[in-house]
Amino acid sequence: MSAERDSAVGEQISDGGRETAKAAKTAAAGGSASAKKAAPARKTPARKTPAKKATAQKATAQEATAQKATAKKPAAKKTAPARGPAAKQASARKAAPAKSSAALKKAPAPRKQVVAPKKATASVPAAPAKTVAAHPQGESRTALVRRARRVNRELAEVYPYAHPELDFENPFQLVVATVLSAQTTDLRVNQTTPALFAKYPTPEDLAAADPEEVEEILRPTGFFRAKTKSVIGLSKALVEQFGGEVPGRLEDLVKLPGVGRKTAFVVLGNAFGRPGITVDTHFQRLVRRWKWTDETDPDKIEAAVGALFPKSDWTDLSHHVIWHGRRICHARKPACGACPIAPLCPAYGEGETDPEKAEKLLKYEKAGRPGQRLRPPQAYLDAGGRAAPPLGAG
Repeated sequence: MSAERDSAVGEQISDGGRETAKAAKTAAAGGSASAKKAAPARKTPARKTPAKKATAQKATAQEATAQKATAKKPAAKKTAPARGPAAKQASARKAAPAKSSAALKKAPAPRKQVVAPKKATASVPAAPAKTVAAHPQGESRTALVRRARRVNRELAEVYPYAHPELDFENPFQLVVATVLSAQTTDLRVNQTTPALFAKYPTPEDLAAADPEEVEEILRPTGFFRAKTKSVIGLSKALVEQFGGEVPGRLEDLVKLPGVGRKTAFVVLGNAFGRPGITVDTHFQRLVRRWKWTDETDPDKIEAAVGALFPKSDWTDLSHHVIWHGRRICHARKPACGACPIAPLCPAYGEGETDPEKAEKLLKYEKAGRPGQRLRPPQAYLDAGGRAAPPLGAG
């Protein structure tokens, strides 16, 4: 019985060994099968040909660069977890290097575009600053010259009879009258000089005059003591230095007491026919309103405006501008609504724009009233102008 049991147990053990061996074989077969299935994924990189090794290394370098770039950019960190599956992350990693490498390649182009405009914009304002710095509207030099000359042509049609508004018969009378016109009107000077020249007709006579008598004559012009000193002093200078004759050169005229560049140009332009710009208060005000210049110094205004016109136009230009300033373009309340050059004026609207109200602001012959000269040129009278009344004639 024991032998039978032992043989039965041996058969069971041997059968169990066979089953165990079968199971081991089955497990080995399954493992080899799974190994065969997984093998392509593992062995794929190893099967690459040598020709593709450089490409693989470059891709690995690009992936490393992309990982660095994504590490620097916080936006990439935020978007990576949101995509979820490993496959999407892998595709994102592959796509990221392409974007970053493209961005790196395109980066130099915008840098050049940014630098170039900076150089251009830095060089552009430098040239106009010297010539067009006085013109805030950005008007070019050529446009300024054209507009200024057109204004002068328009004013020449409005005031074809424009002339110096001081009465004089010779250069001596003109230089004295111009000195007296400081801080007063030409009308007041014209009403005063007849008595002065009747008593002192020559430089020699005025040089030897009694200052108190001259002061009494010049009292209506204001600042009569200082003006008396000036006219007597310049008369003495004319006698001592120029033989009693008024010189016809700028450098000689400005040496006379009380004579500056403005007075010298009045004398040169109207007594000697030599071009000059007279920069009085009216001229200064208007050229700044018209944006011809923003200078305030008379000498700089003279240079700036003179550069806009040919020299032959300087004397008539002075008359046109001064006449317009006295009759229409007043200091306090310009008659903009009656201005013939309103379309060309940058300051239009500073004064009265209503035509009927502006008409009431006009002065002298434009308002039907007398002018400033007691003995005006015939052309002025022919144009409808009226002579001014003498001193004390109402």
